[in-house]
Amino acid sequence: MKMTQTWRWYGPNDPVSLSDVRQAGATGIVNALHHIPNGAIWSIAEIQKRKDEIEKAGLTWDVVESLPVHEKIKTRTADFEQLIENYKVSMKNLVDCGVYVICYNFMPILDWTRTRLDMVLEDGSFALEFNASELRVFDLFILKRVGAEKDYTAEQISLAKKQFDNLPPEDIQRISDNMLKGLPGSEEGYSMEEFKAMLDTYRGIDADKLRLHLVKFLSEIIPVAEALGIRMCIHPDDPPFTLLGLPRVVSTMQDYEYIFDQVPPLSNGITFCTGSLGVRADNDLPAIFNAFADRVHFLHLRSTKRDAEGNFHEADHLTGDVDMHEIITCIIKEQRRRVAENREDASIPMRPDHGHQMLDDLAKPKINPGYSAIGRLRGLAELRGLEWGINRLI
Repeated sequence: MKMTQTWRWYGPNDPVSLSDVRQAGATGIVNALHHIPNGAIWSIAEIQKRKDEIEKAGLTWDVVESLPVHEKIKTRTADFEQLIENYKVSMKNLVDCGVYVICYNFMPILDWTRTRLDMVLEDGSFALEFNASELRVFDLFILKRVGAEKDYTAEQISLAKKQFDNLPPEDIQRISDNMLKGLPGSEEGYSMEEFKAMLDTYRGIDADKLRLHLVKFLSEIIPVAEALGIRMCIHPDDPPFTLLGLPRVVSTMQDYEYIFDQVPPLSNGITFCTGSLGVRADNDLPAIFNAFADRVHFLHLRSTKRDAEGNFHEADHLTGDVDMHEIITCIIKEQRRRVAENREDASIPMRPDHGHQMLDDLAKPKINPGYSAIGRLRGLAELRGLEWGINRLI
């Protein structure tokens, strides 16, 4: 039993075409209707139109990533009840069109966060980077978040001030853009003033309250998922720690234990992202996978390289801090267990996540950072080969 090999595609405006995806060797697509505003219902007509486009290219729409959770649901403010009802309708419409796996996240305001999108590696390719000192510069001296100084030591604040004073304007603009304007995985971007206003909506919401809001949301949608046969899979926080005073509640083994103790059905599942979880040295990835293997509905396979200062960048898929051999061994064993149980979801959809920008992609006028073609092609080939070898040996 092999993993289902998928590829994230951002729709008709993606510089990577469906034809490119087929040539890369993937059979399935991971996709979302990014043109529909967060909170609005995904109509059957719009879903089917996208599905037909994918199938016409000889591929299948295997996973929705993401059906976004509106910020008002996370804060439980204004018309959040209606937004939850809209979410349920979108779930039903997806099933009516034959799409059953839905990835989502519960990160406040920001999706995955990086400070540099073109870190130059030794081989000349570009990688995504999170630089902790640049994050502090942004928080303290560009955003000037109220109360930010409470989150840092006096030494960190002093070093950030010196760094800020010496940053050229283009670097200040780069950091601001990367923090606020949204990356491919984010449906929304913000101006500085809009972002400050969004931060205000989370005043009084700490990790305990956000965790409670997540459980209340799941208590509403998981019974619907159970009835429809949907597999919901929450993506871990990226990075998996507090940013800009915003709580993160899907970052550790303990976070998952709480979520699944509160809402036990197997349709309440995981997008197991090795890159996001691997940023924390205290996360034992094989242990997390094995603890919740029966509810892993989707896989993001990538690796990061971290340091003691809190910085990290996207490594090659088979290097970095993630033991990909061990992870894929765990996946293969879980898939074989599902086959023995006659589960319909024995083959878990996976996608190669966040490839390096390399070769011809370096010269292209438009790419989605982390989602250029050739780096992910390399990652898919490496992961496919590793899976093949492990399957032959165990």
